[in-house]
Amino acid sequence: MSLLDKILGRPLRSSESAREELGVVTGVSVLGLDALSSTAYGPEAALTILVPVGVIGLHYLPLIMIAILALLFMLYFSYRQTIAAYPSGGGAYIVAKENLGTRAGLLAAAALLLDYLLNVAVGISAGVAAVVSAVPMLHRYTLTLCLLVLAILTIVNLRGVRESGLTFQWPMFAFVACIAAAIVIGVFRVWQSGGSPQPIASPTPIREASQAVSAWLLLRAFANGCTAMTGVEAVSNGVPLFSKPKVQNARRSLTVIVVVLGLLLLGVAYLCRTYQIGAMDQQQLGYQTILSQMVAAVAGRGVFYYVAIASILTILTFSANTSFAGFPRVCRLLAEDSFLPHAFAERGRRLVFSIGICVLAILSAAILIAFGGITERLIPLFAVGAFGAFTFSQAGMVFHWRKKGGRGARTSLVINGVGATATGIALVIIIVAKFIEGAWVTLIIIPGLMILFQRIRHHYRWIAREVERPVELKARELKHPVVIIPIDGWNRVAERALRFGLLLSDDVTAVHVSTGQRNQERLRKLWDEKVVKPAREANCCEPRLEIIKSPYRQIYDPILDFVNKTKEENPDQLVAVIIPELVEPHWYESLLHNQRGAGLKALLYLQGDERTVVINTPWYLKDEE
Repeated sequence: MSLLDKILGRPLRSSESAREELGVVTGVSVLGLDALSSTAYGPEAALTILVPVGVIGLHYLPLIMIAILALLFMLYFSYRQTIAAYPSGGGAYIVAKENLGTRAGLLAAAALLLDYLLNVAVGISAGVAAVVSAVPMLHRYTLTLCLLVLAILTIVNLRGVRESGLTFQWPMFAFVACIAAAIVIGVFRVWQSGGSPQPIASPTPIREASQAVSAWLLLRAFANGCTAMTGVEAVSNGVPLFSKPKVQNARRSLTVIVVVLGLLLLGVAYLCRTYQIGAMDQQQLGYQTILSQMVAAVAGRGVFYYVAIASILTILTFSANTSFAGFPRVCRLLAEDSFLPHAFAERGRRLVFSIGICVLAILSAAILIAFGGITERLIPLFAVGAFGAFTFSQAGMVFHWRKKGGRGARTSLVINGVGATATGIALVIIIVAKFIEGAWVTLIIIPGLMILFQRIRHHYRWIAREVERPVELKARELKHPVVIIPIDGWNRVAERALRFGLLLSDDVTAVHVSTGQRNQERLRKLWDEKVVKPAREANCCEPRLEIIKSPYRQIYDPILDFVNKTKEENPDQLVAVIIPELVEPHWYESLLHNQRGAGLKALLYLQGDERTVVINTPWYLKDEE
C-alpha cells in the first residue's frame, strides 16, 4: 500500500458511490455540524455587542435568541419545501438561477461560497478559542493550532463523505450530550435555589455599563447572533448525498438539526442570564468562552468540565465539515455551467470533489492567517453571505410556486414568501449593523466573484467558438518540419531526442548555448565522431550542430532568437522544437536538477506562434542498484 493510500484511503470505483451515501444520523454529522456548533459562538457573538451595557444586556439575550429562533423555524419550514421541490439538490444557486435568472443565481452562489469559506475559518478559530479557554498557556499558539486543525480536516474530508460522517458522528453526540447535560444541571440548580443559584466556579465579573441600551445596539446584537443560523441551508444543498428515500432522509436530518439547535440556544441564553455570564475579549490573556464559563458555573472545573471543553473543541473544529461537503458541490454546479474551471466538477480518488476541497483549505488558511485566528474579527464578515443565500433561495422558491400553481402551491408560496421577507429584513439589518465593522468587504468580494464567474464563462465560450468549428484537413500542404533540439551536451538524453527528430525531418539542428570556451571544441569532436560519422555510414541525413556563444550567460534568449530566425528563413514550414528531458525515478529527485526545459517550453508557448510545435522527449533514469 502506497503512502497516499494510507493517508487518503484506497481509490474508490465509480460503482461504489452508493456505499458513500448518508443516512439520517450521518447526514446530521456531515451537514449539521455547522448549525449545531453555532451554539458555541452565536450567543457569544450577541453578548459581545452587549458588553458596553453591562449586566442589563444579559436580560435582553433571551429575547434576542427567541427572535433568532423564530427566524430559524421559518427557514426550517421553507427548506423542507425546497428539499421536496429539488431532490437533486436545491441549493441557493440552483433555485435562484432557475427562478430568478442567471445573475441572481451567480449572486446567490457567490454569497454561499463566501459563507462556506468563512464558516471554516470561524469554526476552527472558535474551536481553538475553546482550547485556549481551558489551557491558557496555549494562547500564543492560537494561529498555529488553527492551521494544524485545518490540515487534519482537509485530510479527513479527502478520504470521502461517508468516512468523514462516521468520523464526526461520535464527537457530535459528545458535544450535544455535554451541553445538554450542563443545561439540565444548570436549570435544575436554578429551580432548586428558587431562581438564584450560586455558581460552583464564579464566572468572570461583568464590567460596569458604559452606555445605555438603545434600539441600534439591540439590532447589532441581533445581527451578530444571527451567525447561530449559518449552515441550515447545507441539507438542501446536499440532498443527493443521502440514501433512498433521499427527500425523507434529508428532511429528517434537517428536523433533528433545527430542533436540537433551538433547544441548545434557548438553554445557553437562559443560563447566561441566570448565572451572570458575559462575553470576554479573545485577544486578552485569561480569555474564556461563555460555554466554558457556563459549564464551570454549573458543574465546576472537574472531569466533566474538561470532557465538555474537549467536545466543544471537537465540534467547533469539525463544524467546518459542513463547508467541506457544501463548498465543493456548489463549485461543481458552477463548473458544470462553465462559471468555474471544469476540473471542479471531476471526482477524485475517493469520489469527492478533491479540487474544491483543496481550494477551500487554501483560502481558509489565508483568511486565518490574515485575521490571526481570532473569531471576533471574523464574525462581522460571516452572516452576510449566509443570509444573502437564504434570501435568494427563498425568493426563488416563491417564483417556483407561482409557476407551478395549484392549491398546494399557494400554501407553499406563502411559507417561502414569509421566509424570503424575514431573511431579507434580517440581511438588511446585518449589512447596516455590521457595515463599519467589516461587512463592507463582503459587498466588494461578492460582486467581484460574480465578475470572475462571468469572465470564466466568457473564456470557455470563446474557446468553444475557436476550437469546435469543423475544418477540412489540409492534406496537400503537408511538409516536414524544421527540427531544432536544444542540448546541453552530447549524452543519452540528447541522443534520444535526436533520434526522434530524425524520424520527423531531414532538416535537424541541435543547438548548444555556450557560456564559456572550455567545452566547445570537445563537443564538436564528439558530434563529428558520435553523430555525423554514424549518420553517414547509415546513409542518413546529417544533423547539424549550432553552438551559440552567450557572453552574459543567458540560456533562453539565444535559443528563442535562433527559433525566430529559423521561422523567418522557412516561412512556409512548421518549426518543431524538441526539448530533451531527464525523468528521475522519484519526484523529489527532480529538485536536484534545473528546470530549464520547462522554462523554455513556457516561453515558447507565450510567443503564441502557431508555426511553433513544442515536443518533450523523456529519458527515464533507472533506480540505482
